[in-house]
Amino acid sequence: MFESTSELRFAVLIDADNISEKYVKVVLDEISNAGVATYKRIYGDWTSPRLASWKSCLLDNSIIPMQQYSYTYGKNATDSAMIIDAMDILYSGTVDGFAIVSSDSDFTRLVARLRESGMVVIGMGEQKTPKPFISACNQFKYLDLLYAQQVEAPEEPASAAADDGDEQAGRSSQR
Repeated sequence: MFESTSELRFAVLIDADNISEKYVKVVLDEISNAGVATYKRIYGDWTSPRLASWKSCLLDNSIIPMQQYSYTYGKNATDSAMIIDAMDILYSGTVDGFAIVSSDSDFTRLVARLRESGMVVIGMGEQKTPKPFISACNQFKYLDLLYAQQVEAPEEPASAAADDGDEQAGRSSQR
C-alpha cells in the first residue's frame, strides 16, 4: 500500500555539459537528505562521444537522458532545453523544489524565477561555480568537496558523511 509522506518533492535537473558522472551518487544522496527526487533528468547531446561514459550511470540511477542536439558550436542549446523543462515542471505543480546541477552561471536567472514562484532551489556544482549562481540558490552544495569526502571516508554511515559534508563543503544558509 502506498503511504503518503510530507517529504519535499524535487525535480533534479543535471547539465551533462558541466558536471561529471562521478558526482551522481553525491547529488542523489544530497537530494535524499532534503526530500524525494520526483524527476531525475539530465540534458546533453547524447550523440556526442564525450557523453558516452554516462550510459551505465544513467541506467543504474534511473535518470532520464534528455536529448538536445548541438546545432552549432559554441551555442548552448542544452541550457535552453533545461530551462524550458524547468518552467514546464514548475507550472505542472508537481514539485516543491528543484535541484539545478551545473557549474554554469547561465542558470542564475532561472533559479531566481523558480524562487519567486515559491520553490526551494538547491544548487550543486564545483568550486568553480560563479558566485551569482551560488547566491541565487536557497542552498548550494560543492560537489567536488562532497565527493572528496565520500571517497576519503567510504566506511562512514551515509548520514554522518552527508551531515559533515554540508558543513565542510560550504553549505550556504537558508535564504
